[in-house]
Amino acid sequence: MSNFSENLKFDNKGLIPVVVQDFTSNIVLMVAYMNKEAIKRTLETKKATFWSRSRKTFWVKGETSGNIQKVKEFYYDCDGDCILLKVNQIGSAACHTGHRSCFFTKVTSNGATEEESSR
Repeated sequence: MSNFSENLKFDNKGLIPVVVQDFTSNIVLMVAYMNKEAIKRTLETKKATFWSRSRKTFWVKGETSGNIQKVKEFYYDCDGDCILLKVNQIGSAACHTGHRSCFFTKVTSNGATEEESSR
């Protein structure tokens, strides 16, 4: 991994949050976490690779579902504490629920929620 990783601020578990955005539509698809090895694998393969906090293992987005995320651009923010991946979403769903985006529950001004149809 190149020197840019020295600018990143990982948490005490060695993780950094990653916002995943559709390269074409700019829709925010999901948020996940990476460690240094997941970053390395992502840059080498151009496939979004994350660290699963619950399973304690690496996972390549779409390796079981077929909804692969091919990385087009890789950014990190001004504080170095968050990554933005712009991806070509292969397959209709980024969310494990079958929705295009994990952000499909809208909170209205009165505090109610409504599910947007993005399937």
